[in-house]
Amino acid sequence: MALKELVETVARALVDEPDQVEVRQIEGEHHSLVELKVAKGDIGKVIGKDGKTAQSMRMLVAAASQKMGRRTHLDIID
Repeated sequence: MALKELVETVARALVDEPDQVEVRQIEGEHHSLVELKVAKGDIGKVIGKDGKTAQSMRMLVAAASQKMGRRTHLDIID
């Protein structure tokens, strides 16, 4: 499973409006960036209390990308 699909699957499971989940992956030479955008009402669900949900998603992305031999960062766009 690609990182984009991993983030999209997790985000869709968390939010009330899964149709509004948008994930974009930007590839660089040695690293990549995954941008996650959700509906305004769902931003709190993706970030979580004290940012714990967002941090967990970032850890999943980091672990999966390390397995691929790359570095990837997850940005949540509001």
